[in-house]
Amino acid sequence: MMRRHLSAIGLAAAVFFLPAASAGAQDAGLEAWEKIYGVFSHPRCANCHVEDERPRWSGAHYGATRVHGMNVRRGPDGFGNAGMRCFTCHQQDNAAQLHGPPGAHGWHLAPAEMVWWQKSSREICEQVKDPARNGNRTLEEIATHVRDDGLVAWGWAPGKGREPAPGSAEETYLLLQQWAAAGAPCPAK
Repeated sequence: MMRRHLSAIGLAAAVFFLPAASAGAQDAGLEAWEKIYGVFSHPRCANCHVEDERPRWSGAHYGATRVHGMNVRRGPDGFGNAGMRCFTCHQQDNAAQLHGPPGAHGWHLAPAEMVWWQKSSREICEQVKDPARNGNRTLEEIATHVRDDGLVAWGWAPGKGREPAPGSAEETYLLLQQWAAAGAPCPAK
C-alpha cells in the first residue's frame, strides 16, 4: 500500500534531491526576471512601495524625485491619514488635465511588508518569493495579482504626461509564470 503522506524526513529528502534547474532554464528565468524587475522598479510601481510611509513623485516628467506633496502619509491602513485619505484626490479614474491626480479604484500605498523603493534587483526578487514580505502570496497569486488588480493595472495607463510601466499587465503575468517555472532564480546583485 502506498503511503499518502511523506514523513518530515522523507519530505526533506524529497526536497533536497529535486533536480536543479538546467543552466538554460535558469538563464531563461533570469532573463524573465530582469524584465519583471524593469516593471517593479519603474516609477509607476515603485513610487508606492516605499519604506518611509511617504509615496514618491518620480519619473521623467517630474525631473527630480520628490516626496509626495501635501505631507501625504500611508496611515494605519495604507489609505492615508484621517482627514487626508488617498481617495480625497485620487478618484476612480485619472484626472483629465495634464499631470492631474491619477486615479484607480481603491487607490492606496502598497502594504508595508511590500517595500521595494530603490532596492536592488536581487533584493526585490528575494522579497517577491518570500510570503512574509509579499502579502502572503504564492508566485502564481503574485502573477494573478499583477494581471488582475485594477490599481496595479493603472501603472500601464497612468494618464496624460506620465510614462507607463514597460510592457503590459498580461506580459508581466506571463513573465512571472515563466520565471516561476524556471525555479524563480534571483540575480547575484
